[in-house]
Amino acid sequence: MGVLFPGQVAQSLSSILESISPEEHSFDLSVENGIKTNIEKLYKNAIVNDGLIISRNWNDDSFKALAQSGYTGFNASVDSGSLEKGMKNLTQWQTIIKENPDRLILATSANDYIKAKKEGKVAVLLGFQNSTMVGNSIKNLDTLYDAGMRWMQLTYNQRNLLGDGSTERTNCGLSDFGLEVVERMNELGIIIDLSHCGEQTTNEGIEFSKTPVSINHSMCEALHRNHPRAKTDEQIKAMADKGGIIGIICLGYMIGPNLGTDTTLETYVDHIDHAVKIGGIDHVGVASDFAIQGLEATGATRENWYVPRLTRFKPSYKVQWPPWIPELDKPDRYLQVAKVLDKRGYSTGDIEKILGQNWLRFYNETLK
Repeated sequence: MGVLFPGQVAQSLSSILESISPEEHSFDLSVENGIKTNIEKLYKNAIVNDGLIISRNWNDDSFKALAQSGYTGFNASVDSGSLEKGMKNLTQWQTIIKENPDRLILATSANDYIKAKKEGKVAVLLGFQNSTMVGNSIKNLDTLYDAGMRWMQLTYNQRNLLGDGSTERTNCGLSDFGLEVVERMNELGIIIDLSHCGEQTTNEGIEFSKTPVSINHSMCEALHRNHPRAKTDEQIKAMADKGGIIGIICLGYMIGPNLGTDTTLETYVDHIDHAVKIGGIDHVGVASDFAIQGLEATGATRENWYVPRLTRFKPSYKVQWPPWIPELDKPDRYLQVAKVLDKRGYSTGDIEKILGQNWLRFYNETLK
């Protein structure tokens, strides 16, 4: 597969996977009745990482879905707010992990994902979709890091002290304080995420970060025009040129209009195809942006999910009901994605990269 980790992880990912299950890690993708037959085995042996899981209200149903998912790890979106609230929620997630040592591992490095795969556990990388916890003190980054935070989105949709978000009326990019935060995040080894950031904030986050950045749950503007959350070809290429990664979001209304007709699972893979074409096969991954069970399974209805978002988000967000692509709104979503990638002619190695190896390469270059 040709993906190498420097330093203590200086071995190919193919040899890592062989050490996990050498008797199974061989894929005879022979054709039977016109369909390649061993994609399930590939998926079982692959490192599968979700770029964003909404992790609030984690419960027994979450664990059941996790067991069905085939995941090796996920980025847990911890509720943000004030420093006090952020610290409380980090502590709660640390407790969940400590109370379930047979199922979960706190992720602070790429090695933790390799360990999780070998031990049949799931690695959890804790972070936030906003930077409001930092307040106006750079020292709070160190406090959050010590509490387990390893990734942080610079802004949500609205402007904050660091810069403008994706639906802010202005497009002013990073503030001076935002540049200070980027520099300190680089020094500590906190991943800079730009998913909800405004256009100029995204551009400057890529430009000024000394380490690769993530766009951990987004989509391609070339395929879903004029959506504030989408990233342009120029941004995807700039991100990839500096070693970053984009996780293609599973939330259906983010992928395109008219869910169920014009927008389907195939449309989702179209976004993967396009991101690979622009950024390269080593810089694209997958990401949900909802609970691991899926939206429908967690009780999302038109009244409690769709209607509030009509006022919570600007019309440019183009919220739809129902918001999901059915095949992606269940725990084995990425097995379904792998099957489509397989049918489209992606190689075994490239499917494994998209499912999770690209995330590991990225983590190895950013986490300290």
